[in-house]
Amino acid sequence: MPFGFLRAILATSLVIALAGTATAQSPYGGRAPNYYVVDAGTGQVLAEQNADIPLPPASMSKLMTLAMLFDSLRDGRVQMSTTWTVSRRAHEMGGSSMFLETRHRPTTEDLIRGIAVLSGNDAAVAVAEGLGGTEEAFAVMAQRRAEQLGMTDTSIANASGWPSPHHRMSLRDLGILAEYLIEEHSEYYHYLGERDFTWNEITQPNRVPLLEAGLGLDGLKTGHTEEAGYALTGSARQGSRRVIFAFSGLNDAGERSTEAERIINWAFRQFSQLDLIEAGQPVAVADVWMGAVDTVPLVPVQDVSILMPMMAGGELSARVEYDGPVAAPVIDGQELGRLIIEVDGMTPYVAPLVAGADVEQGGFMPRIRTAAMVLGSQLGIWQP
Repeated sequence: MPFGFLRAILATSLVIALAGTATAQSPYGGRAPNYYVVDAGTGQVLAEQNADIPLPPASMSKLMTLAMLFDSLRDGRVQMSTTWTVSRRAHEMGGSSMFLETRHRPTTEDLIRGIAVLSGNDAAVAVAEGLGGTEEAFAVMAQRRAEQLGMTDTSIANASGWPSPHHRMSLRDLGILAEYLIEEHSEYYHYLGERDFTWNEITQPNRVPLLEAGLGLDGLKTGHTEEAGYALTGSARQGSRRVIFAFSGLNDAGERSTEAERIINWAFRQFSQLDLIEAGQPVAVADVWMGAVDTVPLVPVQDVSILMPMMAGGELSARVEYDGPVAAPVIDGQELGRLIIEVDGMTPYVAPLVAGADVEQGGFMPRIRTAAMVLGSQLGIWQP
């Protein structure tokens, strides 16, 4: 094809829809050195700092262990009533504990609570050994699964988050993992917000702060090691919106609780939703190479809505990008490009665009016209 990368011009209707929406980001004034905040409904990143740096995740990495266990339940490899062996290695794990003993035969549900509520290192190792044979083999399995989920800045060495130079997760990856648990394993998510759990006649509270503060925080996982500082991967729901966030590097549990409250209040109070485009509405056209027609409409698969900061002062812009011209035949629904919406000071919002119609390959005459165009271009007679 004689053309390289093309940047398409947006359809007039979209430009009109965006006109006059001048806004600026409401700055996040948190104290955590590392943070990531995303709106689950729109997929829009509201704030981030050091979000793609692989950091020690501490016990927040137990979310990966839970994901592996939930996958096993979904696949039928285990049931909630399945009993598990507790090895001496699991029993002797230090740090936060469910207080498992080698004589115990906990069920799957017991171990879910032991990890989700109590952050038990012993429970995490028991699950890892039960699924992988050894914790080392489980780590290999978990690493492969993390890559499948799109967690590109994660390296897994164990099931509990025990300090290791080979055990790292970025905050963005923890956000991806949290969304996976919430969306794909919703039937088990409530365990991550249970207030307490009793095992071996010992009752312990959930370490996630603010579960009863009326802020909508309903679960996920804390973490703490000397290297990671005090950290949290959390999620809150207010009305129809859900926010997922992760942060690390704070000095104590009090700072962690305060930071979680600050993020939740900021994320829900400083933004309003703007509905831009309905699914299937053309926003641009892409040139088609050797097709029965010369162009194909580009449309979003889903409604496009973004969150706008309440404070005015900046600008919003949008553009469509695609590699073109697109070679015929084109199939209705085929992904061809992306819509990029930029709000001043925020991470760009990207929505995939697909073909809005089929385009068959051209017959004899379109091919002749295309060949003549290419030849003319090469001879300098025709300029694209």
